[in-house]
Amino acid sequence: MLRAYKFLLRPTARQTQALVEMLADHCSLYNGALQERRDAYRHVSKTTVRYGDQSVQLKEIRAFDPERQGRWSFSSQQATLRRLDKAFAAFFRRVKKGETPGYPRFKGVGHFDTVIFPRDGDGCRWDSTPHDRRTRVRLQGIGHVRVHRHRPVKGRVKTIAVKREGKRWYVVLSCDAVPAEPLQATGAVSGIDMGVTHFLTTSDGRHVANPRVLDQAVDELAGAQRHLATFPGRTRQRTKKHRAAARRVATLYAKIRRRRADFHHKTALALVRDHDVIAHERLNTAGMTRTPKPKPRPDAPGVFLPNGAAAKAGLNRSILDAGWGVFLAILANKAESAGRTVIAVDPRNTSRTCPSCGHVAKENRVTQRKFQCTRAGSPRTRTTSVP
Repeated sequence: MLRAYKFLLRPTARQTQALVEMLADHCSLYNGALQERRDAYRHVSKTTVRYGDQSVQLKEIRAFDPERQGRWSFSSQQATLRRLDKAFAAFFRRVKKGETPGYPRFKGVGHFDTVIFPRDGDGCRWDSTPHDRRTRVRLQGIGHVRVHRHRPVKGRVKTIAVKREGKRWYVVLSCDAVPAEPLQATGAVSGIDMGVTHFLTTSDGRHVANPRVLDQAVDELAGAQRHLATFPGRTRQRTKKHRAAARRVATLYAKIRRRRADFHHKTALALVRDHDVIAHERLNTAGMTRTPKPKPRPDAPGVFLPNGAAAKAGLNRSILDAGWGVFLAILANKAESAGRTVIAVDPRNTSRTCPSCGHVAKENRVTQRKFQCTRAGSPRTRTTSVP
């Protein structure tokens, strides 16, 4: 199996400065490669520059600027150029499909947060043994950085990525050949129904409360965003107070993201431990959270009829706050590691089907919270008809 391990780094003040410089230099390389592609296409008879052409130039770039580009790993710089190449490949793929293309854009220093080392031992080395608590990762140009390894790493380390999230630094290990750890069979089968009132409801009627992580921090977040809005928006020289306000907003969003991920992992682990087979609806979250189309008024050009966009915006925020897609991905990964089975079923009519008699009708769903079969006549709380 393929698995990723994410650990917190504990760099010194000097190593932190070196990490910031590493991200800035890789960002400069990314933007320079993007500018070369733009210029070649616009001014040299629409010439296409590819990854191979730019990778060959790396030796000259490193020799020309040894203090900035020459001290970092050659393979990590190749990974940055591949990142740009993938962005262009995705752009041309969307153009062919008729979708919104989204031409690759230049990266700001504050938005370029990841450097990838394609192979362990080439510019980086994971120094760890199963029983050694003093874990470190060696990075070229930075040195040995302490790692808070809170769980053992299994399998073979293939790639290593260094990531910045606010003021925190993380190392992400991508490993293959990770052995499975099957749990003892329980004989239990369950279906789950994702919701907003309750985060999920099992087929036996058990509810898991929705933590509503965003709502818990909405007042503090709104205050931080109002404070950030008092400063000029896109100015060339941003003040120290503006940067501090922006970091405050980013810190709150990071805290919300960590709380949501912690809830997802704990809930998925509880389901995997208690059930051998878990079924869920195959949800299209992107379609469910799509903004309603405007309704032009026929007799008045430029005037639009009410389309429920305000009410839909609140529902969309609740769905995105719950994070169904991320949770189902975590559930599938944990089930694979534990030897469990997760089944995604067609969601059509699952909320309108009576679990007792199988009767399907729109009138069965009285409200989002209340279900009452029109044939059996027995009221039920919201449950899923997934087997």
